[in-house]
Amino acid sequence: MSYFGFNTSNSINTLFSSLGSNSGGMGNILSDYATIRSGAYYKLLKAYYSTDNNSSASKSVQSPTSTSIAKDSTKKLSRIENSAEDLKESADALLARGTKSAFQKVDIKQEDGTVKKGYDTEAIYKKVNDFVKSYNNLVVNTEDTNTKSIDRNMSQLTSLTDRQEKTLGKIGITINEDDSLSIDKEAFLKADMDTVKGLFNGAGSYGYSVSAKASMIDYYAQNEASKSNTYGKNGAYNYNYSYGNYYNNFF
Repeated sequence: MSYFGFNTSNSINTLFSSLGSNSGGMGNILSDYATIRSGAYYKLLKAYYSTDNNSSASKSVQSPTSTSIAKDSTKKLSRIENSAEDLKESADALLARGTKSAFQKVDIKQEDGTVKKGYDTEAIYKKVNDFVKSYNNLVVNTEDTNTKSIDRNMSQLTSLTDRQEKTLGKIGITINEDDSLSIDKEAFLKADMDTVKGLFNGAGSYGYSVSAKASMIDYYAQNEASKSNTYGKNGAYNYNYSYGNYYNNFF
């Protein structure tokens, strides 16, 4: 049986073997950033749990006798999800192509009155500054998380950033001791915008990888929050947490 372009039986086996891995790499389906960013990963899970009513996994989700409890409060998980969504959006804004690209060259008037094509450095700075703010917000909100999957993916995200420390420094971005980022506007505006573009724009770029990692943190926050449940008047579970608009967009 297949859903959304996947062979379900094969994909499910790959999916859960990847989730159970403690290796540093994401492995199998989870290593495919395009799959994660497009939402196909979410749809595969949705298809599996909604159609296989006889599976033990499905029963454990639907059963009113489940005793699963989230390791973080719903309030904390909500903050993590929201900040992960914000980071993904700010990274995606820098990944945009065509007329929406921050790196599309525009007419710039020179001091001698002539017009020359070039980057709108102020517009690029604004988007990169938004990225830095979103990144720092996620760092703060994931501090002291008790959810191992979130902690692991956040560690992978900061390691990813650490590997770019030298290049980030060339455009005025510094990695602080607490893993947050600082951006020097004056240094940024003087930097080579082709270097900035190489960092944040295009498949395989740092920005692309951050977007994918933010998607994973968002997913794990949603997944953990779904474990925070209580009995309703009819004896069924009511979730204490709402997934939000981002999750709903996929279904």
